[in-house]
Amino acid sequence: MEDHAIEMIVQSVLKGEANKVRFLTEMALSNGTDPKKILHEGLLPPLTIIGEKLRNNEVFIADVIIISRAVHAGLHVLEPCLSDGEAGKRGTVVIGTVAGDLHDIGKNLVAMTLTSLGWNVVDLGIDVYPEDFVAAVKRCRPEYVAISAMLTTTINEIGSILDALEAENLRSSVKVIIGGNPVTSDFCFTVGADGTCGDIGEIGDMIASVDRRKKRVSQ
Repeated sequence: MEDHAIEMIVQSVLKGEANKVRFLTEMALSNGTDPKKILHEGLLPPLTIIGEKLRNNEVFIADVIIISRAVHAGLHVLEPCLSDGEAGKRGTVVIGTVAGDLHDIGKNLVAMTLTSLGWNVVDLGIDVYPEDFVAAVKRCRPEYVAISAMLTTTINEIGSILDALEAENLRSSVKVIIGGNPVTSDFCFTVGADGTCGDIGEIGDMIASVDRRKKRVSQ
């Protein structure tokens, strides 16, 4: 029964049925389904599917937006459940979309996923300048900085943020993960970030990999 409810959520997300996703998420919660199960098996997998279709030019950006809105409808229901007693257990992540970029759907989904994994997330929003990331790192002392850039015209802002952290002698104190449509593993290596992943469902594994690598380096 529980798996059937999750599958209904998946299919409703893929159809972009935001109101139905909201209702199904509420019903699943009321029936005792684990909020994390709803998130990781019901709401996030469709994003992987639509992302692959977008890369293959099988869908348009408008389709992605419709599906993302359906995911948000479910996330709105889940947010209080995911935040309760979980946030901050693993530390703090400062997250934001780079200056000149007004996209927030991907950033918001990453923030919600990190919250569900036990991180305290400080969301700086969109159009965030390097000096604002620096100020947040000084203020919040996070373990991670997560940077989103969704446009080829704004991706180089990631390098500007890393340079700003380095200039303030903060780079060695935080791990930097990056993401967004134009971000690749090669770019991540070139710019000097610590990690990236193309699938939102892989964020936990990516962070664990970064932690292991950093631990080896420090030993």
